[in-house]
Amino acid sequence: MDWNSRRITAILENALLEDRATSDATSYACVDPNQRASATILAKQDCILAGIGCVGRILDVYAALDGAVTGHYEVTTHPEIFDSVRLHKGQSVAVIRHNARVILSCERVILNFLQRLSGIATLTRKFVEAVSGTKARILDTRKTAPGLRVLDKYAVRCGGGQNHRLDLSDGVLIKNNHIALAGGIAPALERAHRNRRGSQLIEIEVRSPAELKQALEKGAEAVLLDNMTVDDVKQAVQLCLQLAKRIPVECSGGITLENVRAYAETGVDFISVGALTHSVTAVDMSLRIAPA
Repeated sequence: MDWNSRRITAILENALLEDRATSDATSYACVDPNQRASATILAKQDCILAGIGCVGRILDVYAALDGAVTGHYEVTTHPEIFDSVRLHKGQSVAVIRHNARVILSCERVILNFLQRLSGIATLTRKFVEAVSGTKARILDTRKTAPGLRVLDKYAVRCGGGQNHRLDLSDGVLIKNNHIALAGGIAPALERAHRNRRGSQLIEIEVRSPAELKQALEKGAEAVLLDNMTVDDVKQAVQLCLQLAKRIPVECSGGITLENVRAYAETGVDFISVGALTHSVTAVDMSLRIAPA
């Protein structure tokens, strides 16, 4: 993850601006402007870490917005602490030494990013472990908020998952609304083959064996089995093999930790899980500060 990229910098800057971090009334009123402090970020539950690089970068962005920050910060972590590592309850994530007002003003933004990204990584790891031993790979979806998508997808990778499309330009995925507007599966695929840019893979969503057979006959290069039962997915995988179509097969819709193993054992290549981002629970972390 390039935390210095313009795209990431804009995300962090917007978060600090939304929180009015440079106008922190309480820290201004209660804390000496020259006070130095040491703050420890702690994991309050077992989790998979993601986003550790945001800590120093948020402090940099804050300094650029404020324009009056004096002194330099120091962020230290144990050599065994890095993105994708498993943390245990009570374990130190990082120690920040800096101006006390700055730390307090950035506290909520730092924790928000760490907690959300680590929550995504933690849930992703649970799904990845649930399908261990099968060929299925866990994918994210585009259902996260666009402003956070690049970070959320990074967190999925920290958890051991893989990314689907980053945005609408990143591949051809023909879904039910595209099919409806094109007039059916056949014309949708014909248009896609004619109009795609370069060698982008053409994937199409199907919801029944009949739709799958039609998609395969009309040149689908990957299929997304949408909201099918485990038995239906198993039959669909077999149909692909019978028709000698060795193409990527993905399933999605209603996938949970309780049933993901059953879907993985059908022989699909990928399992998309929207809950990784749209329903994730942030992990519990805290920041404890003391005079330095």
